[in-house]
Amino acid sequence: MTTKLADDPQTEAAKKAVADEKKASDKSRTEFAERTKGKPTPTQEENDLAMCGAHILEHEDDGSGPDPHQAKVLEAEKPSARPAGNYQTRSAHRSE
Repeated sequence: MTTKLADDPQTEAAKKAVADEKKASDKSRTEFAERTKGKPTPTQEENDLAMCGAHILEHEDDGSGPDPHQAKVLEAEKPSARPAGNYQTRSAHRSE
């Protein structure tokens, strides 16, 4: 037996709302899966080696690809092409 629904505008609106929520949920799951692919860095082996005194110079690649936010950070750190402005600051005078 299947669910029997009323044939009215409110039911149609509810069906549309449920479909929209499912679509958004599926998109969210897909994006989460894409962001979390790969393996943890540092790996457990690297943690164990560090705990025993090893010096890790470079971590093993986690397979997640380049960080899309890293380019923005590097771009923000570039020095400005404009020279620093020449401006006067107020000098504090001690009143007697």
